[in-house]
Amino acid sequence: MAQRHLLELDPETTKDLELFGSGEPGTGLFELLNFCRTDGGARVLRRRMTAPSSVPAEIRATQQAIAFIAANRPLFDALPSSYNTSRTDHYLAEVLPLIPETGRLEFSLQVLAMWANNARHYASIMRGVQVGCTMIQAFDHFLDQPVLLSAEGELAPLLDEARNLLAETDLALAITLTGNVRAWRVLRLDQVFRLHAKDELVRLLALCYEIDALVSLADATTEHGFTLPEIDEGPVSVLAEGVYHPFVDQAVGNPVALNQSQRLLFLSGPNMAGKTTYLRAFATALYFAHLGVGVPAATFRFTPVDRLFTAISLSDDIHSGVSYFRAEALRARAIAEAIAAGDRVVAVLDEPFKGTNVKDAMDATLAIMDRFSAREGCLFMFSSHLIELSDKVSESTQVDRRYFEAEEGEGRLRFDYKLRSGVSSQRLGMRVLREEGVFDLLD
Repeated sequence: MAQRHLLELDPETTKDLELFGSGEPGTGLFELLNFCRTDGGARVLRRRMTAPSSVPAEIRATQQAIAFIAANRPLFDALPSSYNTSRTDHYLAEVLPLIPETGRLEFSLQVLAMWANNARHYASIMRGVQVGCTMIQAFDHFLDQPVLLSAEGELAPLLDEARNLLAETDLALAITLTGNVRAWRVLRLDQVFRLHAKDELVRLLALCYEIDALVSLADATTEHGFTLPEIDEGPVSVLAEGVYHPFVDQAVGNPVALNQSQRLLFLSGPNMAGKTTYLRAFATALYFAHLGVGVPAATFRFTPVDRLFTAISLSDDIHSGVSYFRAEALRARAIAEAIAAGDRVVAVLDEPFKGTNVKDAMDATLAIMDRFSAREGCLFMFSSHLIELSDKVSESTQVDRRYFEAEEGEGRLRFDYKLRSGVSSQRLGMRVLREEGVFDLLD
């Protein structure tokens, strides 16, 4: 199979990771990373987040750009403003009359007619030309900073292309424009911007937005104290310390150690102890690592993969007649199809097969875990609170066994959210019901 160039995320994984949230402030990873100053930059960031790379060289190039920007952050305040870029976009999209003639006499006659008979349109064109010139001049001033000549990673070719556009096209005419300008000059520049060099101006705006998105990723890495990961190109593995979920206040970091000797992590422990949060934290960090941005961890080393699957918040579908258990089975099939196709897969499953009885759930979980853990080039995480699985799981050498636990005392349960080696045997369901006063209300 030809190597993929992107980390593929399906809708279920996108939902589980909360890439774009639920519409409420602070609910999505996009909002966590979005420090863009322009709407166009935010659009580029969204595009990047829907298509992270799986190519080590591309991920490194993004990391190098982010590191360079963070080390020279004040330079990037000179980028064109949100007002100038958005108004230039609006000007290029606006329906306005355009003088196509290039001959001096014919063009001059059209200028006179426009200025004398179409004052409203001329005023709109003049404003558009002025804001376009201001945007170009700001970009030229930004590019003129000597330190940017040593830019690294994917930032360097973006800057080089912008310099070439301003040096080798008619857009250079806008750089020296100052003060009040006569109608002839305004409409000649309008002809350049909307006819002769429109593609180049659109591309210049696109380059500004690409750089703005990279600055946003650098700002997010710095602001949140994230760590740029190390990238491996050998067998698929993830080795990390202090991984935490960025939406959890005062989060407790935990390690991750998966490789081709132990491809599957079996995670046990009572409800509320931290299993689901740990799975989300790992999947989020791995996704960020492919994006090239810093990750919420103390250290993070990984091999890029082709597909990331999660099965954390599955639900039935009453409209299509898909029961909860069938939804779980379809999820397992989607993962199996990717593995069978030869993709490098990371899959995270939270308490699979809850939609059936305990015996079926245990048999199905063991059967899937046994088959998944035997597949080279893939990594898996399974969580379960089925204590009955413990003895069976311990027979496999491909499985790393970890657990969370609660501290039981005279008062209420306490959780330290620290990952431990082994398998949990805690049963807390009755205690939780008792502590919540359910039996007192019914007895």
